[in-house]
Amino acid sequence: MGERKALLILHGKQATNEEVRAAVRVRRAEGWDLAVRVTWEGGDARRLVDEALAAGYRTLIAGGGDGTLRDVAEAVALAGPDASLALLPLGTANDFARAAGIPLEPDAALALLGSEPRAIDLGDADGHLFLNMATGGFGSKITANTSEELKKVLGGAAYFLTGLTHFAEVHSSFGRFHGPDFDWAGDFLAVAIGNGRQAGGGHPLCPQAVVNDGLLDLCIVPAPQDVADTLATLLSGGLLGLEAVSIRARLPWVAVDAPEGLDLNLDGEPLASTGLRIAARQRAVRVHLPQDSPLLLSR
Repeated sequence: MGERKALLILHGKQATNEEVRAAVRVRRAEGWDLAVRVTWEGGDARRLVDEALAAGYRTLIAGGGDGTLRDVAEAVALAGPDASLALLPLGTANDFARAAGIPLEPDAALALLGSEPRAIDLGDADGHLFLNMATGGFGSKITANTSEELKKVLGGAAYFLTGLTHFAEVHSSFGRFHGPDFDWAGDFLAVAIGNGRQAGGGHPLCPQAVVNDGLLDLCIVPAPQDVADTLATLLSGGLLGLEAVSIRARLPWVAVDAPEGLDLNLDGEPLASTGLRIAARQRAVRVHLPQDSPLLLSR
């Protein structure tokens, strides 16, 4: 491989993580010139990526939860094709990392710096890029309302508990979805548009998605007669129990029209809109993934 030089962009809350510090020391002992920068506020990821590239770093590492990984992936993709990205998952859900087969132990995750980077797609929601998934409806509300304190105590189970506490507030939304050879309109409880496979702490919303096929996986859960039973299924096991009723498609893009408004969650970034186009931005960023990653389409 080329020059062993990388820069880790680490979420501020992880600055005192001893496992991360130990993993960085191991890489340095192996001959890596590995610098570390810590985020403090919104916009830091883009600034730090730009500064790293200007300083000659061509390998960036995103260290944090799904939101941090999204922020750094977006910044690297917007900066151009020269850099590669490694992922150090340090969040509660780590949905993208789990689906991709990236180790959750910092030392094992950083060992992927030695793997050949692969060009993968990103989702593009009217210029807002996401690495893993755009979700809307009830599932998006669960993610947005789950507190950091609850996630620290309960881990992924925090999403389930939050869903139960918001059960009485659930209502369906109306939307129109249009893409190549695909049209659907109606009331729905939840929608997921996946580059990755799972969201909300392990729910496999788009279980067949891969990140290098130029397509996004669309899953719509129509509003049923018995909302309570359907939501109980959603909260207990994701969409696996709803295969018979969910609407699914694999599309390079999908236009969404929601006259009453739709709140989306893009890997932790909220986005409200009444209409937008979500597309796969092909080969947007080169990422160090396991060679046998389930998210890679063999070619």
